[in-house]
Amino acid sequence: MSSPPQRGGGRHPVLVHLPFAMVMAVVVLGLVRIMQYYWREGSLWIGLALLLAGGLRVLLRDEQAGLLAIRSRAIDLLLYGLFGVLVIAVAVTIEPGPISH
Repeated sequence: MSSPPQRGGGRHPVLVHLPFAMVMAVVVLGLVRIMQYYWREGSLWIGLALLLAGGLRVLLRDEQAGLLAIRSRAIDLLLYGLFGVLVIAVAVTIEPGPISH
């Protein structure tokens, strides 16, 4: 009887989720900055996290990408990149309001 195929190409199960954990660490950094009332900087970090997700999705095989692999590689790259650029554009171009620093 053969053993079932392992997700991640034989890598340790925790390592499969490392790319997602890296992206989420940048998102948490952005959320912390937003909670400290540096919403523009925090939004920039979240946009960068989306670009990081897109970059990792391009560099890693499907079985290595873990939770970053949602759709096909091309669609993931397009959406991660598009949303990342849009969030960064809003963070950079929005006019300061009464709560800005």
